[in-house]
Amino acid sequence: MEEFVYFNNLYDLYKELLTDRQRQYFVDYYQNNLTLSEIGENNNVSRNAVHKQLKDTIKLLESYEQKLKLFSKFTKIFEIIRKTNNEDLINKIERVIEG
Repeated sequence: MEEFVYFNNLYDLYKELLTDRQRQYFVDYYQNNLTLSEIGENNNVSRNAVHKQLKDTIKLLESYEQKLKLFSKFTKIFEIIRKTNNEDLINKIERVIEG
């Protein structure tokens, strides 16, 4: 379960760097809970093709994180926010993070 949450967090950060097909398969599998067979049927490809694409997508997301470390940085920022009592600082940081 922890791995599932981690992959979804990486996806949220790096999804714009993925192809449409990678995003579609990821969302179908990790967010819509479709099986590999269902995704394959919906896209007229084999179950194995979906499996390979998802495996490659996960490796790519992990590679982005290894290089850019956005998830690690956000995690550290949230830890600092939780420990501070400065409401003004918390609000400013939350506005920056939310975009």
